[in-house]
Amino acid sequence: MALREILVVPHPALKQVSQPVERVDDELRALMDDMLETMYDAPGIGLAAIQIGVPKRVIVMDLARQDEPKQPQYFVNPEILWSSDETAPYEEGCLSVPEIFDEVDRPARVKLRYLNYQGEQIEEDADGMYAVCIQHEMDHLDGVLFIDHLSRLKREQAIKKVKKLVRAA
Repeated sequence: MALREILVVPHPALKQVSQPVERVDDELRALMDDMLETMYDAPGIGLAAIQIGVPKRVIVMDLARQDEPKQPQYFVNPEILWSSDETAPYEEGCLSVPEIFDEVDRPARVKLRYLNYQGEQIEEDADGMYAVCIQHEMDHLDGVLFIDHLSRLKREQAIKKVKKLVRAA
């Protein structure tokens, strides 16, 4: 396993649409292991492959609290089959938009289909933090950042602040 560099706005790769994965094999599992290690190190709760410069439709997440055992989840070629009309606001942040947090409205519940770490197809319902996080990460696969859901002014301010942080580092 290896730590990978997390791309930050305005890196052009973050606007790229990721490509479907043909099969889950050892090479892809090694990528997911690297992604998970990178996410934990950041620290974060979700990471899409494009955030480390790999344009594949792959996501890792772990929603366990700090005092709980790790519960890594792997999503290959995830798709939303259904989403509720009901929305829920949630304050989001992103490893690719460091130190920026803002409220985003998303469907409160979704039904997902994806391949897991073993390549098995899974269908399940998600709500609460799980629904928010998977939708946030799936946006990355389509070149969308959470700040794209904000007003143009807020988005421009966020990018400006991140650029300033990067220069100061």
